[in-house]
Amino acid sequence: MTPTPDPTATQYIDGAWVPSSDGGTRTIFCPADGTEVGVVAEGTREDTLAAIAAARRAFDSGVWSSTPAAERGDLLIRLADHIIEHKDEFARAEALDTGKRLVEAEGDMADIAACFRYFGKIADQHPGRLVDAGDPTVLSRVVNEPIGVCGMITPWNFPLLQASWKIAPALAAGCTFVLKPAELTPHTAILTMRALEQLGLPAGVGNLVLGAGAEVGAPLSSHPDVDLISFTGGLATGRKIAEAAAASLKKTALELGGKNPNVIFPDADYDAALDNALNAAFTDSGLVCSAGTRLIVHESIAERFVDDLVERAGHIVMGGPFDENAETGPLISAAHRDKVTDYVQRGIDAGARLRVGGHWGGEEHKDGYFYAPTVLDRCDRDNPAVVEEGFGPVITVETFSTEAEAVEIANHTEYGLAGAVWSSDAGTCHRVSRALRHGTVWINDYHPYLPQAEWGGFKASGIGRELGPTGLGEYVEHKHIYQNTEPAVTGWFADRR
Repeated sequence: MTPTPDPTATQYIDGAWVPSSDGGTRTIFCPADGTEVGVVAEGTREDTLAAIAAARRAFDSGVWSSTPAAERGDLLIRLADHIIEHKDEFARAEALDTGKRLVEAEGDMADIAACFRYFGKIADQHPGRLVDAGDPTVLSRVVNEPIGVCGMITPWNFPLLQASWKIAPALAAGCTFVLKPAELTPHTAILTMRALEQLGLPAGVGNLVLGAGAEVGAPLSSHPDVDLISFTGGLATGRKIAEAAAASLKKTALELGGKNPNVIFPDADYDAALDNALNAAFTDSGLVCSAGTRLIVHESIAERFVDDLVERAGHIVMGGPFDENAETGPLISAAHRDKVTDYVQRGIDAGARLRVGGHWGGEEHKDGYFYAPTVLDRCDRDNPAVVEEGFGPVITVETFSTEAEAVEIANHTEYGLAGAVWSSDAGTCHRVSRALRHGTVWINDYHPYLPQAEWGGFKASGIGRELGPTGLGEYVEHKHIYQNTEPAVTGWFADRR
């Protein structure tokens, strides 16, 4: 009799699907209504150590790094095709785990496929370069080699998108990896590893461990056999990871969030700026690291602009993933909703005025973790709602009178991930976009990104870049090979034999 497979064997280690080493499990619930989504393994430190060992063996064997780069790229392109072919399954899993609207999850799948396809196409385009040594007898070249074993820790707001930004360049470069997704949103990571298994990724090259960060994720930062740790998440956790990584001097790539300014000049296209101010802050319930939650608007239009913003924000419909009328979804958990609630209250206590929102919805939202789109105006720069990353659907409003003041206010943050400037004057847009100390700046738009263009932040928003050629470069080491084609005695030291 064939034994029934263990339904909690949801970790993928060394080419096998395994349960937790201690039998632990975690039940995943949809944050929109509390319904059960599934039961998965709750991994242990021992599981992570086993995954690291598998990734180390696979890398040292050369089974993936010696695979021609073009073939590595082909696998990524096939993975992109697989995700599009099974988009409904992936998007549904993402929507149930996160509570986000199905249409938003479907859009994420298109972006994820584009990421895998981009890195698949460029996998064999960066072999290195020849260096002119100024000597015809010398052949000098710089080669790019995979960095080795990569630890990846990803967040719950865009579970598979953030994982794809790491998996794609790692595999393109010839690395092996251990992925630890957010414990609340594991299902699309499981689907992706199943797809990679089906597509023929060698055992040990890709590994998946599930569970809490302190238990399962921590070894990825500290273990000497991990050559790079890539983390997307909060600043406090990022600092702990950097500290742990420092002991073994491993490379770190950290994307740590932002407090992102959206600067509106009086000559901006009013309707477009207003509509995109809503998109900037409230898309995906504001659970976006680059969300434009700091509205910085010229004093001459501020009253009208904020009044119109408040009017429109008050009519945004909250609902679950499959509610066709919903325009925004829930937060991820009760704990996170409490955090956002406290964040707003502290902003009010510090002098901000609550214009709209600041509540958990109506009776129809009682089973989920909803927080209504919220606008706080009359904010000064030291208000905690302005300073802290609230990570929720909350806009703070500041005003300015001059271009220089707008830039100064926009840069008055420890973060530097993204921002936007709205103006019909090309000169204003050019000057302000160059003056903003943020890794991505949109002009007369908000949120689009391209897998071909680098993503990352200044200051406390992180270290390193994802996407683009530089994103691939995070996963390689540069080696200089100097070859003397006509070796000869130097005569530097006398031969006294």
